Amino acid sequence: MRFFVESVGLLGPGLAGWQASRAVLLGTAPHISADVPLPAPELLPAAERRRTGLPVRLAIAAGLDALAHSTRRGDTLASVFTSSGGDGQVVHEICETLAGAERQVSPTRFHNSVHNAPAGYWSIALRAHPASTSLCGYDWSFAAGLLEAGAQCVVERAAVLLVSYDLPYPEPLHSKRPLEGVVGAALLLVPEKTREAFAGIELKIEPRVTAPTKMERTSLEALRARNPTGRALPLLRALAAPAATTILLEYLSENTLRVEVEAL
Repeated sequence: MRFFVESVGLLGPGLAGWQASRAVLLGTAPHISADVPLPAPELLPAAERRRTGLPVRLAIAAGLDALAHSTRRGDTLASVFTSSGGDGQVVHEICETLAGAERQVSPTRFHNSVHNAPAGYWSIALRAHPASTSLCGYDWSFAAGLLEAGAQCVVERAAVLLVSYDLPYPEPLHSKRPLEGVVGAALLLVPEKTREAFAGIELKIEPRVTAPTKMERTSLEALRARNPTGRALPLLRALAAPAATTILLEYLSENTLRVEVEAL
């Protein structure tokens, strides 16, 4: 399966957008961890903007960062949203409500608890009508999203925006499912080589016989290991200065997703 990359978005601790992050990923600039500001998206109507939680804001911010480096309009793009868990804060609040005497769940909280809430808010913000897919694959959610977005891109012969996002749960959920860092990443994929495309990608699923590709810098490797969307960092490092590179991503059922990166 072969397709091309036109633009990238990235947000994380010390990773303030794709352009600022490239030197950090390549090791030519220091990685200084810092909070990730996630303001409510101005593209949303006021009522929807007030309802957005951090996962929605993270997903939209990552997607918009990719669009900022593209001439394509967001309302024309099919999309794939992938996350290992969605909005843990909302799930926590619903569980607290159900454990109390007044078991009345807020409609807004229920609305934001569903896994495709970020995709829904994206469609409202961008007035996007093309098809959108929301999926989850535990620690392998990014790899699953890349495979799904790549398949759609190749089969439908159309551009697809992949958005991956993950952030920690509050306690006591965090002790059962510990995630670290706030990370959002986006890739704009196209089926044919275009003037804006700067790298080619070929995917292959194979049995897991070697360890996944890791980050050389300790702080970035910790982010890769402890955040499902952070698993994208080795691929994003390869895209920061494209060259013929092989990236191995852990995938479901003891498999590996082999990602061959080609410079254009």
